[in-house]
Amino acid sequence: MDTNIIGSKIAEARKKTNMSQAQLAQRLFISPQAVGKWERGESMPDIVTVNRLAEILGVDLNYFSENFLPAGDETATRMAIGSIRDGEQMEQEEANLSGSPERQVPINLTAIDLQESDFAGVILHNGKFNVSPLRRANFAGADLTGSSFEVSDACEANFDGANLTDCNFSIVALTDASFRKSILVRTTLNISGQGAKFIDVNLIDVKLTRTDLRKTIFENCTFNGVDFNYCDLRGICFDGQTFIGVRFDKSSLNDVSFRGATLRNVSFTPPFSVTNKSYRAMKTICFDGATMDKLTYAALKGLRIIDLSKVTII
Repeated sequence: MDTNIIGSKIAEARKKTNMSQAQLAQRLFISPQAVGKWERGESMPDIVTVNRLAEILGVDLNYFSENFLPAGDETATRMAIGSIRDGEQMEQEEANLSGSPERQVPINLTAIDLQESDFAGVILHNGKFNVSPLRRANFAGADLTGSSFEVSDACEANFDGANLTDCNFSIVALTDASFRKSILVRTTLNISGQGAKFIDVNLIDVKLTRTDLRKTIFENCTFNGVDFNYCDLRGICFDGQTFIGVRFDKSSLNDVSFRGATLRNVSFTPPFSVTNKSYRAMKTICFDGATMDKLTYAALKGLRIIDLSKVTII
């Protein structure tokens, strides 16, 4: 979900309750500045905070979904039904024994309890798993092309071998979720929770924005055309993995390890302006035994703070 959209929804609900930013911040045990950043679209609350916001502001969790429609609006209801039919219709899988096409009907998977559900091997294009609890759900081997997951708890969910091309994960908790050999092409991820596992995955044109990736496990992965925007990558191990055309844009990289990794056309932009703080963070990155092209090497060497003595230039 777009940060500006959820920010405006927070502001609208807060004003309807005649609550100031400071009062809301006090109830959430955070600073008023943090609430202000949400409402201006500069940052986004995590899934746990979204649940707490819904309680404090007296709204349904579905309110924060981009396609939320007010109750009692008949016109909106008709539009919602049409949207479900257009957005959730599955592709024809096979013909039945009579030779006629098998009829596919839309199934509403939004704002319902789907915890521990078995979706292994299903085919569902453009599905909507929005505001639905998905803890320990099994999507192994499923084709979920174009589907969206918004404001959901998908901790411990199994996406092993799933086709997640063009999928959108927005404000989704993925603690201990598994993505072994998943297909991630043009997938967008704005997730919370720590400890998701990406093993034997080829990430192509994937965008990770404002995402907490601490303790996330990446093993034997290839990153091709991937953007890390405003991500928390502190302590992540990328040892031995391949990065091609990757941007680390204003992401926290303290103690990140690229030992033995291959980097070609990789850009690093510190999360701060050129300050002692950003320099200290970049200095903790380890490139021992890495292989990189001349342009990537020159850009890093120009910072004059990173140890590149054990890097091989190609």
